[in-house]
Amino acid sequence: MREITSDEISKAVALLAQTSNFELGGDILELLKKARSSEVSPVVCDVLDKLLDNARIAKSESMPLCQDCGTAVVFLDIGQDVHVTGGDICSAIAGGVRQGYQEGYLRKSMVEHPFSSRINTTDNTPPVIHTEIVPGDKIKISFMPKGGGAENMSRLVMLKPGAGSQSIINAVTSAVDEAGGNPCPPLIIGLGIGATSEKSMQNAKRALLRPAGQPSFDPEVAALEAQVLESVNRLGIGPLGMGGSITAMAVHAEVRPCHFASLPLAINLQCHSARHTEVIL
Repeated sequence: MREITSDEISKAVALLAQTSNFELGGDILELLKKARSSEVSPVVCDVLDKLLDNARIAKSESMPLCQDCGTAVVFLDIGQDVHVTGGDICSAIAGGVRQGYQEGYLRKSMVEHPFSSRINTTDNTPPVIHTEIVPGDKIKISFMPKGGGAENMSRLVMLKPGAGSQSIINAVTSAVDEAGGNPCPPLIIGLGIGATSEKSMQNAKRALLRPAGQPSFDPEVAALEAQVLESVNRLGIGPLGMGGSITAMAVHAEVRPCHFASLPLAINLQCHSARHTEVIL
């Protein structure tokens, strides 16, 4: 049984919190550059130039990519042969979030009593933690600061079981159309298809962790991703809602078996500042 201390976990999470808020991944940068090269509108090209310049400045100056430093969403893949010592793992992650956001001067956005007093917790805790037990003796920590503007555009649609792929394409296109410029496009679109209502929502968010633009390993799912992307980009919403041909840069779908009377579809939109990073302990 391999041991990992809670302090190691806290330190790792603190670093992930800062790195993910300061540095946009190379996969996202490449998609933004690709979008810039394909756009023809001077206004849209100027918007994309500013997004790329913003990413450069944020990394060089260790400043947040966006003023909204997000809910701290953490995906944990915990090896079944790992034992955490010195404290429980959830407290360790919360401690890392607290440290990372305070020391990195990141905006704290979490409020308690959300339907009444809405008092800020002052340290961006509690994090939202999704845990899976996996084979092995390591812990993989994936950290995603999820901004409110994009998260607010999430959707859960319980389709009829025989609805088929076109109904999925239509539902996602409609959700993006209704969202307009609110989620700060160009987007990465995460889809959770199948399983149950709550699991599909989790899968839609987990899909956003995939390297941006990497298609599904399943040819049928990859084809659906491409069809959704084409349909969404016909909307003409464009970067920050300024028009153009690139409303979304990628679609990632996670598909799971479901009950024969169901077809859950979860839609999770991620803004152009698609921040996430990971570490394996």
